Amino acid sequence: MTQAAEATNGPSTELAEYTVRTIDVKREYKMGTEIVRALKGVTVSIERGEYISIMGPSGSGKSTFFNMIGGLDKPSEGKVYIDEVDIAQLDSYELAWMRCRKIGYIFQTFNLIPVMTALENVTLPMVFAGLNTADAQDKGMEILKRVDLQHRWKNKPSELSGGQQQRVAIARAFANDPTIILADEPTGNLDLNTGKIIIELLRGLNKEKGVTIISATHDHKMLAVSDRIIWISDGTVAKISRREDLKIEEGHIAGPGWGDGQATR
Repeated sequence: MTQAAEATNGPSTELAEYTVRTIDVKREYKMGTEIVRALKGVTVSIERGEYISIMGPSGSGKSTFFNMIGGLDKPSEGKVYIDEVDIAQLDSYELAWMRCRKIGYIFQTFNLIPVMTALENVTLPMVFAGLNTADAQDKGMEILKRVDLQHRWKNKPSELSGGQQQRVAIARAFANDPTIILADEPTGNLDLNTGKIIIELLRGLNKEKGVTIISATHDHKMLAVSDRIIWISDGTVAKISRREDLKIEEGHIAGPGWGDGQATR
């Protein structure tokens, strides 16, 4: 099966609505006299409302692929479509508008602003989007309530636990009702139980709001709630599997086409 055919091996219909499509995306970088081919032709279609986990070892091209979807970098060749818009054709203003309103970002290190309260961190994207202060605060409190942190709205990041900071970061990511959430190792800095809470929260919001979640992860608990898992290796898509086709065990993923199991790290 070709990569393009495998890439659409999701819960598709003939008239599927894709929120993300990449077509033969390649990215090359010059390092001195050497050319590094970070992506060698990635073709993937992701439907609206899917929960996707992207896996791959360090240097596989996973982060570069993330940057392409998020509009943080442009392909050397190929196309990236967000809601059927070719983002390479957007000017800087249009690209900033898309990032602000269509994409929410969640980072492993939370990336909260230390001098701001939980509520101020959550409402900041709304202010950038032009929402007035009173409406932003009302909406921010509602989102904090959804992540069970309305009672900590005055607290700054240093006054919150790691799990609480990540919940604030999730609330911030949902501030402008995005169609896509990009989550980079969202449980990477959290303990086992807190990580499970974050995963359940993301899956709940995914189902409740119909937002597409694309997560780069090594956390097997994340895989267990994903609709599909995309494995990137050496700048290409090595495998795309449905969750139900995989047997997820500590340290390994097994299933059709995986042999006896393949380590995730």
